[in-house]
Amino acid sequence: MDIKNLTIISALEDLRSKKITAVDLVEACLENIRKHNQDYNVLLTVEDDDKLIKQAREADATDHSSPLSGIPIVVKDMFSTKNLRTTAASKVLENYTPKYESTVTRKLKEAGAIIIGKANQDAWAHGATGENSDFEPTRNAYDKTRVAGGSSSGSAVAVALGMCLAAIGTDTGGSIRVPASYNNLVGLKPTYGRVSRYGVVAMASSLDTMAHVTKNVTDSAHILNITAGADPYDATSIKTDPEDYLKSLTREDLKGVKIGLSPDFKMATLDKKLVKKIDESLKLFEKLGGKIIEVPLPHTPESVETYYILVPSEISSNLARYDGIRYGNGRSHFGAEAKRRIMIGTYSLSSGYYDAYYKAAQKVRTLIIKDFTSAFEHVDVIFAPVAPVLPYKIGEKVNDPLTLYLMDIYTSPVNLSGLPSLALPAGFVDDLPVGIQIIGPPLSESRLFSIGNAYEKQ
Repeated sequence: MDIKNLTIISALEDLRSKKITAVDLVEACLENIRKHNQDYNVLLTVEDDDKLIKQAREADATDHSSPLSGIPIVVKDMFSTKNLRTTAASKVLENYTPKYESTVTRKLKEAGAIIIGKANQDAWAHGATGENSDFEPTRNAYDKTRVAGGSSSGSAVAVALGMCLAAIGTDTGGSIRVPASYNNLVGLKPTYGRVSRYGVVAMASSLDTMAHVTKNVTDSAHILNITAGADPYDATSIKTDPEDYLKSLTREDLKGVKIGLSPDFKMATLDKKLVKKIDESLKLFEKLGGKIIEVPLPHTPESVETYYILVPSEISSNLARYDGIRYGNGRSHFGAEAKRRIMIGTYSLSSGYYDAYYKAAQKVRTLIIKDFTSAFEHVDVIFAPVAPVLPYKIGEKVNDPLTLYLMDIYTSPVNLSGLPSLALPAGFVDDLPVGIQIIGPPLSESRLFSIGNAYEKQ
């Protein structure tokens, strides 16, 4: 059974009409895992085959009326999964098995999803390429000599290679949008707090967003219908009730939609090979009736510097708990990137440097937020690239951390501002996928789905 082109919605229709079974879906995913996992290094842990088949048979004994009944899902290894190993792709947690469930995975299971396994990633979600995993890099689904994008690298590649029908990840500075774009998929970074962070290994708590990657916009809206909502276990979760996001997928064109384009996003770092493809996508938005309006985002160029002061500062605090005393291995097991970020963060928070670095970065973060707030007074969404370069060869930039940090140049301003963003496939350059993103004001996921769906139909 070939499931690479099967979506969640089409699979549910086939399950309910008994054209296929959940056992068929699970066996097809397991076959693709056996076929590809060793070469692409996608999943760090795969649930026991017998348990998965048992769950599938239990789903087939129902009428598949649940929103994800019998649907195979892969989860990034940042999410606690009860009785299923959770490592954050770090040797520190190499043998850790949680005794509790994250809110997101609990909701998925309650909706009928079958958790196939846990996806590889940059260790602790520190990276934009998938190369920082302590268990070797994930490889791009379109060229296994190239990076898959990160940090949710395995989540994206698992969907692209048919190991599941959708995957859950996190996005702290572009970590779902970059791998989605590098593997020709749709990636949603919701509004900060729209989806609960409970039970997820913390990277930078004021930016971490629970996200997902799918094959199309409809599936993305369907997943958010399940994962969104307030959570008493997460004080930062938004109390406003979520919408029915599937109801937003009715737009046929973009007439009346004001699309912001900022000259501050057109930076010298954008690979010239990508410019033509990005411009083609923008022209498609215009063809659909969208009106392009230039909006200033003057503090965007400072976003990477701001991000790489604030995020390591929060990382240094969050990783302090991993001392090897209560669980996990000792701190000697931290990888090079984790150590680098701990040192940068500790320095930024230290006496004598706090005002010069951390406090100053928080002030710039406020200016970035104000820039977006002002822009959304004039436009409905903002258009931008996702990544400044095509996926490059694995190891090509591994000794150049500053270049790697610049991978977040188009995505980190969104996280610093807590905004939602939808990454969409934009075609191919040199046989490699390219992605664009549309950014909206807080809690505008329905708007993004509506616009993204109209774009996707072309």
